Amino acid sequence: MKAHLILKDGTLFRGRAPLGYGGSGEAVFTTAMAGYQEILTDPSFAGQMVCMTFPEQGIYGVHHELVEGDRPWATALLCRRLTLLPDHTQSEGDLGSWLKRHRIPVMTDLDTRALTQHLRDAGSQPGLIWTEADGDLDAGLQAVRSLPDMTGQALCGQVSCKERYDIPNPEAKFHVAVLDGGIKRSILRLLVDSGLSLEVFPWDAPASELIDARFSGLFFSNGPGDPAALAGMQREIEACIGRKPIFGICLGLQLLGHAFGGHTFKLKFGHRGANQPVLELATGRVQITAQNHGFAVDEKSLPPEIEVTHRHLSDDTVEGFRHKTLPIFALQHHPEASPGPHDARNGFKQFVQMMEAHHA
Repeated sequence: MKAHLILKDGTLFRGRAPLGYGGSGEAVFTTAMAGYQEILTDPSFAGQMVCMTFPEQGIYGVHHELVEGDRPWATALLCRRLTLLPDHTQSEGDLGSWLKRHRIPVMTDLDTRALTQHLRDAGSQPGLIWTEADGDLDAGLQAVRSLPDMTGQALCGQVSCKERYDIPNPEAKFHVAVLDGGIKRSILRLLVDSGLSLEVFPWDAPASELIDARFSGLFFSNGPGDPAALAGMQREIEACIGRKPIFGICLGLQLLGHAFGGHTFKLKFGHRGANQPVLELATGRVQITAQNHGFAVDEKSLPPEIEVTHRHLSDDTVEGFRHKTLPIFALQHHPEASPGPHDARNGFKQFVQMMEAHHA
């Protein structure tokens, strides 16, 4: 079925909707060359239509062990080509059928290079896939104007767990409370592999539960939406400061920034991909990292007791910080790197070492 991608600024891109229906969300792009299943199921992509810059998608099919959430959270897949005949001995089906089962729209035959360049120049923005069955383009251009911008959207409640649950580890060194703002399964797996047992709490859990005496540390996860819209989480995280060792990732870093009195701002087109260069200031080493975020912490708004530890080499934005006296650190990138390189996985080891030093 013929379709158009209509952006809120009125820009049109032709293509096809092979599943026969459209959708809407913030149009963003990722530079990852593989990992479409991990990307689409990453809760941090909730509310977003993902443009894959690599032209061919679905090459190796779908595999149950690659999912990062209970379902695909992206609101659409935007791509150049979608293969329905995957070439992998362990494939459990094709990407198109998997997306159809989950009612996730797909747009193909799209000029993804032109779309990516437009989003880099004009910025990520709401858009919709408008099929020929939806009516004339004038109606689509009218409909797209009412789509909400990502700024101001609090999406954690949609993707977080609804009830607390345990992930036991008989060989655990420490018991850790995890605040789930939209956590990826690979992050939970690597926390357990680091020698931790976990209790995972919903996004709106009070600080009084997180700082219970049975916990040796706190972990604040990644997640979607605008961190500035999560005033309740900011207050609860602020109440945890100084009570336990803390490690935050992505949204967790942003919420810690707010809890320390800082501010966040929306990046023009965000950092999304598996090849993002980050400078570790203490060593001068460059890490190639996996990232998925559209907001960043304003370094100038941070108090003097917060030291920036990592910077993004493309735009010099904050990629990590630590508290100068308290056992607290955070990373903006995804050290679990699923998909992506493993340069930053040392962050999990650093969290354990921090708890060891605190409890020595």
